[in-house]
Order: sequence, then C-alpha cells, then structure tokens
Amino acid sequence: MNLFNLFNRRKNREANTLILQNNNESYWKIVRQQFKKNKIAVYSLRVVFIFIFIALFADFIANEKPLVAKYNGNIYFPVMKEYAVDLGFSDWHDEFRNVSWRGLKYDWVIWPPVPYLPRNIDVSNTWVGPFHDQNVESARWKHWLGTDDLGHDVLAGMIHGTRIALLVGLVSMGIAAIIGIFFGAVAGYYGDEKLKMNIISILLYVIGFILAVFYAFGTRSYALADAIGTSFGSFMWEFLLSILLFVAIIYVFKLIASLAKKLPFKVKEISIPIDILISRLIEIVVSIPQLFLIISIAAVVAKPSIFIVMVIIGLTTWTGIARFTRAELLRIRNLEFIEAANALGYKEWRIIVKHALPNALSPVLIAIAFGIASAILIESTLSFIGVGVPAETITWGSMLSKARAVSSAWWLAIIPGFAIFITVTIYNLIGEGLTDAMNPKLKK
Repeated sequence: MNLFNLFNRRKNREANTLILQNNNESYWKIVRQQFKKNKIAVYSLRVVFIFIFIALFADFIANEKPLVAKYNGNIYFPVMKEYAVDLGFSDWHDEFRNVSWRGLKYDWVIWPPVPYLPRNIDVSNTWVGPFHDQNVESARWKHWLGTDDLGHDVLAGMIHGTRIALLVGLVSMGIAAIIGIFFGAVAGYYGDEKLKMNIISILLYVIGFILAVFYAFGTRSYALADAIGTSFGSFMWEFLLSILLFVAIIYVFKLIASLAKKLPFKVKEISIPIDILISRLIEIVVSIPQLFLIISIAAVVAKPSIFIVMVIIGLTTWTGIARFTRAELLRIRNLEFIEAANALGYKEWRIIVKHALPNALSPVLIAIAFGIASAILIESTLSFIGVGVPAETITWGSMLSKARAVSSAWWLAIIPGFAIFITVTIYNLIGEGLTDAMNPKLKK
C-alpha cells in the first residue's frame, strides 16, 4: 500500500507540473502547437518553403549563363557576376558583352539544370510540347515543359515566374499591412473622442502632410519612374529616399506644432472623430470594384512595371486588415494592462506599438495569408489580360494567356494554370490553419 500511495503521489506531482507548464505556455507557442495538428496546413507551409527556395535561387536553377566556367585559363562565375552588374557594383568585360554563352569554347563548364532564361528565343523550337520531337543538340538543351510561340522555354518561365508570384504576394500585402495596421490602430485606439488637438496643430499637420506628399513623391515622380525602369534595387533606393524625406518633413511640422503649444495664449482643443473618418474612407475604398480600380490605375501608368502592379494591389487591399485591426483595438484599449500603461504615464504611441498591437495581430495574420493568395490571383489576372505588366516580363498569367492563340498548346494552359491553382490553394489552406490555431474555442 505504501508503494502504491507513493506511486500515486508521484503521478499527481507529474500531472500538476504538466498543468503548470501548460498554463505558463505563451500564446504563440500554443498557436504553433495547434497549427502543427493541422497536417494539411503544415504540408501547405512546406510547399511555400519550396516555392521560396525556387524563387531565391531561380537564377541558379534556370539561366543561359554557366554557374562556373573556365575560359582561356581563367575561372568565371557568370551568374554571380550578373548580380553584381545588376546592382551597379561591377561591369562585364568587353569580350562578354552581348556574347552567346552557349557558343563559347570553355576549358570546362557547369551549366544550371535548366540552361535557359524565360526571355531566350529558340526559333527552331516554337509551339513544341513536352512530348514532341525537338530540334536540339542533346538532352541537355531539351525544353522539358515545351515552348511558346516565340520559343520561350516554359520550365524557365515557370521557375522565374515563381519569384514574381511570391514577390507580388509578399510586397503587395506588406504595403497593405502597413497601411491597414496604421489606420486600423489609430481608429480603434483613439475612437471618436480620445484624440484631441488644437486648431493650430491641426492646420500645421495638414499643411505638413500636403507638403510632404508633394516634395517626397510629387517632385520625385520622374526619379521614381526612371528607377522602376532600371531595376528593383534602384526603385527601392529611390523609394526609401522619398519615405525619409516624407518623415523628415512631417517631423519638422511636428516640432513646430509642439512649439505652438507654448504660445502665451491658450487655444481650445477639439475632439477629432478619427474613427468615423477612417471608417468612411474604408467604406469608400470598398465600394469601388477592386479589379476595375486596379485596371484603371495600371492602364494610365506611363511605364508599365510589375513593381507598380505590386504597389497598386497593396494600395487597394488594405481595408480588410484595417477593419480587423480596428475591431481588435476597440476591444483591447479598455483592458487592464492598457489602463495600467496609461496610469504609468507611457506615451500613447508606445502603448499602441508595444502593448496594444502585439495582442491584436492574430486576425491580421490570417487576413494577410488570404490576402497573399488574392494578390497572386489579381496579378495573374492582370498578366492574362495584358494590363499593367510589361510584355517582356514572363509571369504565370502571361504564359497562360498565350494558350488562347492555339488551343492545341495544352501545356501552356495546364502547367501555369495548375501552378496558380496550387499557390492560391496552399495560401488559403494556411489561412484556414491559422484561423483554427488562433481560435481559443477550438484549443484542445
């Protein structure tokens, strides 16, 4: 009996320890555990990791240039060299300018698995399917997934199109998340009565905002447009300069507004109904057909670019994230830890960023997961109808559109269409997995 009682006590202590450990687990650790129980969502996330790997190393998987080559006694890394040239850190030697890499006589060479770029033209193999006879030197130069009307290799287009699809989804939803979280947090935390400012400060902020937009983006529009046509790195650098200029101008007017508060006469403060203003703005954006708005904006752009498409999608898909953030902040702002932070005298921006937002991002992550799938589908639609995306940019949607010319070219319809279907489906499955994992009612 003593041994039996000792065994029971030990079991009870172990059970109590396990309960305490479970009670002390963080929320995100519980979410990870719940998400791992959804096997479909886990496998979908693994497929996303495969897509990310393909997107990151697309130039090493499909490229007309060798990975490593020994030529005239010297060893070259042409693919790595291309990165340095695109970033402006280096330049090609005269003997490698406009050269046919395939025609050079190397001492030895290592080619990528797919020795083609999406823009390479093979005039002797047009409208060739995966199972057709191809006019190639050997199996090394075979088009494994066929070609289109100009002889573009479909497999190379699919590999490099993965990068564009992921970039469109992540960049556009990154822009949408920044805008949506900002507007949703401001509307949810301040409401209609909490944000109070005097008339002088309001006028200064309005003037500062107008001037910041004008000088940061209006006067620099030509520089931004030229950078888009040059490269993605140039555009990001110019865009960062515009953002820094915008923030600097706003900060200057903020300092002026803080000095205005020290005037000898007192100006009456008024409540700004920021929640109503942002809610009406959301309703206006939502009431406009999204695809029609994106097509209208993309059609009037002077220089079509895939980066402009990303920005347009981001600027038109932030409303859902703003609504989720606003609803969570309306709930969180009255909780005890927010009241304690206010009582300690913390600044409101610190309370929003460090205390309120981290506890309100659960539904936002779900909206972002579904939004990435929607953004990829929108980009594919724009590429399919030929709006906003340059003709020389090979995407899944542009490859799919070429199947309309020849109905027998089934590979141009099935392969890109299946890739779009798989990508959209796995992001939706990840979103559903996050929905279940973050729902406390389903926690077991």
